[in-house]
Amino acid sequence: MAKIGFLSLGCAKNRVDTEVMLGHLTRGGHEITASPEEAEIIVVNTCGFIESASQESVDAILEMARQKVVGNCRKLVVAGCLVQRYRTQILEQIPEVDAVIGTNEIPEILELCCDQTLKSNPPRYESRELYLYSDSDPRILTTPSYSAYLKVAEGCDHPCTFCVIPQIRGSFRSRPLDSVLTEARRLAAQGIREINLVAQDTTMYGWDWGNRLGLADLIRRLGEIEGIRWIRYLYAYPNNIYDELLQAMAETPSACKYIDVPLQHISRQILKQMKRGGNRRSLTRLLMRIRDKVPGVAIRTTMIVGFPGETEEDVHELMEFVEEARFERLGVFTYSDEENAASHPLGSKVPEAVKEERRQRLMKLQTGISKAGNLKLVGETLPVLVEGTSAESDLLWQGRLSTQAPDIDGVVYLNDGITDHTRPGDIVPVRINEAHPYDLVGTVVQ
Repeated sequence: MAKIGFLSLGCAKNRVDTEVMLGHLTRGGHEITASPEEAEIIVVNTCGFIESASQESVDAILEMARQKVVGNCRKLVVAGCLVQRYRTQILEQIPEVDAVIGTNEIPEILELCCDQTLKSNPPRYESRELYLYSDSDPRILTTPSYSAYLKVAEGCDHPCTFCVIPQIRGSFRSRPLDSVLTEARRLAAQGIREINLVAQDTTMYGWDWGNRLGLADLIRRLGEIEGIRWIRYLYAYPNNIYDELLQAMAETPSACKYIDVPLQHISRQILKQMKRGGNRRSLTRLLMRIRDKVPGVAIRTTMIVGFPGETEEDVHELMEFVEEARFERLGVFTYSDEENAASHPLGSKVPEAVKEERRQRLMKLQTGISKAGNLKLVGETLPVLVEGTSAESDLLWQGRLSTQAPDIDGVVYLNDGITDHTRPGDIVPVRINEAHPYDLVGTVVQ
């Protein structure tokens, strides 16, 4: 049995993959260590979604490779999305890597770490059956004791030209409802109070086995599980947001009034080139429908600037739309020209400096919108999920509103009212005293 260290990069979906691999290894008798210096085997679970993420993954692999010289590491394993894209190149160009494991080979992590041979697994993932974890897979949570991600589906069927996820993760496939509910009940029994449902497109949950109301049904069923206080789903595709889903959000007490719906752009010609569909009028109607059917909802979206052919007129229209829409949360990314993406051959590339300037301009606009929205909360008393001591200062605690998703949104700093009985995972009433562009400051009301 070996001491195994893990480094997990990328999104929440990748984190779940890491947790499943940890589960298989611990069930097999291995010891997990948080110290790379102590680890005899190191596994790097990579992200390969865009160029910057791929480079971060390569840098992490090389950093962990140093432990073969200065630490106890005798085997370096690379897993995840980067392997799906560049398996052969990793093995050929980074000699320190002993083995690789793709996203469809996750259950084989135990066998791979026990294998004493090096570079032993040939490129074979193309012909393998697409993997989808279930409630029977062991899993070791890496999130706080009160919160967990629950992956409800894998893969994607959307044709977005800027995205290579379908090439990496395969076609869309949903987990059976009973499997998701069984795992959710197990998480609740462990003390999990907040569940974040993740998939590449959660709104399509169940569609592949004929249930067009799958996510709405799942939210209602999860709302019946004792102990789960907050249910949030992430990554809703705009064309697939149906009224029954919004109704389930509004009517299920534990469903967070929060929706993450990446719109990516608003210009008709850019959306057409992205193969996203929709236009400014249809997306404005969608936002109005969401806010009408789910009162008090917080809408988060993401935008991509610098897509090939994007003009200043397109950016101006996008700025106008963001000003009108008043999103509670907004992230802006610059277009990454991925070599395997359908958009790669497009001409009229936007220079990197121009892309970054456009990103900063849009984020500056959103900063003012976010602060104005937060100022409206000052004086209100709202339920806050306590997370514990703040990373900013040992003198502060922090928590989150139900409209603040973990890791991607702001927090509520708690500067008073914490008692010896307050514990991470408690949901307590907090009076909001200060508002900043992304964070709030409040006092726990006894």
